[in-house]
Amino acid sequence: MPTLLSINVVANSGSTGRIVEGIVEMASLKGWKCYTVYGRWANTSKSELYKVGNLYDVCIHYLLSRVFDMHGLASKRVTNKLIKKIRDIKPDIIHLHNIHGYYINYKILFDYLHSVTTPVVWTLHDCWTYTGHCAYYSNASCSKWKTGCYNCPNLNDYPAAFFDLSAKNYQLKKYCFTSVANLTIVPVSNWLANEVSQSFFLNYPMQVIHNGVDIYSFTPVLAANAQDKYQLNRKFVILGVATVWDRRKGFDDFIKLSAHLSEDEVIILVGLSKKQILNLPKNIIGIQKTENIQEMIELYSLADIFINFSTEETFGLTTIESMACGTPVIVYDVTACPEVVTEQTGFVVPPHDIHKVINIIKYVREVGKMKYYSCCREHILNNYSQYDRYEEYLSLYNRLLRES
Repeated sequence: MPTLLSINVVANSGSTGRIVEGIVEMASLKGWKCYTVYGRWANTSKSELYKVGNLYDVCIHYLLSRVFDMHGLASKRVTNKLIKKIRDIKPDIIHLHNIHGYYINYKILFDYLHSVTTPVVWTLHDCWTYTGHCAYYSNASCSKWKTGCYNCPNLNDYPAAFFDLSAKNYQLKKYCFTSVANLTIVPVSNWLANEVSQSFFLNYPMQVIHNGVDIYSFTPVLAANAQDKYQLNRKFVILGVATVWDRRKGFDDFIKLSAHLSEDEVIILVGLSKKQILNLPKNIIGIQKTENIQEMIELYSLADIFINFSTEETFGLTTIESMACGTPVIVYDVTACPEVVTEQTGFVVPPHDIHKVINIIKYVREVGKMKYYSCCREHILNNYSQYDRYEEYLSLYNRLLRES
């Protein structure tokens, strides 16, 4: 029985956590023994869970990261303890996901990975892995990561820091991350793959595996409960979903859009903080972050159009979730989102072009959502079924085992 060890900041929670869990479930069905290492929070899992550290460790890591730009360089004691656990498990495949998030010391981890011959798969969900500081850099139009970071323009963005150690961090990441011989990089989009190919990972084998959606859960449903709950009868519903709403996710653009809507049009934003909800315009319904998948499916299904105003995306999972529920989408023509949208399933517009978005909303109202309904669903079934994507991971695992 082969053994899989996955490492991610959360387990079976949030987008990356659910992706890890989906791979685990598929691997378990194929006869794999699975362990999942996490650092922050978890839901029940088909794998054996191992938590790195505790709240105190996370807080100390956050403090060192926030002040001295030492993200991923604290948590020494708990990471050394993790290495002992990995040695006991003796995994056949080690699958890294988000190793940032104030819970693990990447230098200690990669010193270990360098010392063994175990194949390592690393799924990149953002850009932190190959920069000296930030997880995203497109809004800053920064390309320093291609040769060596310094004077980081995103120092106030996650993982925010007072002092700029991006030059030192870049060199240390490059040294550590390229020390592992048997490493395969898995970007989640073609856009991200192109970026990675210009980084210090350019000589490593790379395989794009898109994120997928549960096509049996995310399917069009009658949404009477949500319609009644939010009093949406005879309303044209515009939906936006994010884990955290900020400038990068397009929160300000939704506020601008709200000023141009008619009385029978309403915006629903899912994932807002309590403070953000208190200050919303009257025609925006704010909902806090939810792990209730059924509620999300109802919201995707009842929406007339889904808008992803994000200007920095490495994939756009909420966009395909919406299409899986039969709802057309609008995305900005930047980073990875455009590659998941076709002319039959939605619209790609220039960033911050609210006037064009308004015209598209008027057009969709005229032709009706049903014009796109079947095409949206078919597009996801053919290209973004999570079961097909997880099979790709299992095929990759088995190939690496044969080669090793």
